[in-house]
Amino acid sequence: MYPIYCCFEDSFGWMLQKEKEKLHKKIHDLQRGLDAKQALELEVERLRGIFHVRNRNRETDLEEKKKLELIKMDLQEKEEQLEKVVDLQKALIVKDLKTNDELQEVRKKLISWIGCPKNTSRVIIAVKKMGDLEIKPFVEASKREFPAEGNGRAAQRKLVEEREMKAIEWSIKWDNYVRDPRWHPFKVVTDKEGNSEEILDENDEKLKSLRNELGDEVHDAVVTALKEMNEYNPSGRYPVPELWNFREGRKATLKEGVAHLMSQWKLSKEKKA
Repeated sequence: MYPIYCCFEDSFGWMLQKEKEKLHKKIHDLQRGLDAKQALELEVERLRGIFHVRNRNRETDLEEKKKLELIKMDLQEKEEQLEKVVDLQKALIVKDLKTNDELQEVRKKLISWIGCPKNTSRVIIAVKKMGDLEIKPFVEASKREFPAEGNGRAAQRKLVEEREMKAIEWSIKWDNYVRDPRWHPFKVVTDKEGNSEEILDENDEKLKSLRNELGDEVHDAVVTALKEMNEYNPSGRYPVPELWNFREGRKATLKEGVAHLMSQWKLSKEKKA
């Protein structure tokens, strides 16, 4: 087990270091290419202006004609250089897309290896299904719907069953709403600069009735699922797995995912030792 673990750890560490180096080089190359392109464009425009001005003056001596020819040759050379810079930028963009595809494949692997935890209360890095409706707020709402009455095991057991059934009923109902493409409680707003953004419509009748009926916690859980679904899978309307940092409530980085996987391998190794 130990040699496999070491190989696995070294492989991922090497891979992440290489990707980091590629990213820095890509940023440097793009910036250098952009600066060179802008400088060449300015130089080409300057030479074109000089060429056109002098070319319009037909009464030029031999010396002026030689200068004009040199300007023309310089202009052609700069235009060729500009074309090469443009080609380089295109190649870098293609390379960038390929690198992103490779990183997405690594992310998918991590998601499949780490998996979704049954209980996220003590989890830091794990997989979250974006658009999946959390049931805990519905359980809390069912406790308010069915307050404790009477004593005895039979009464307690019946109360727990009633609460569970109601929570499941509510969660299934609202999960179906979240997955229904016909329900889209969002609206588009435009700021003064003309930038448009899609935001939740708080005046949506279903959301207003949900808040009144089951409270803020359930309302917020449904809103969270709606926003996640709208971001990750607005057309398919089914939950999508994502590598998640539960402590900070955000998408986890590849580095965090690999570090978590390494710690799990170490714990597994220590238990078997």
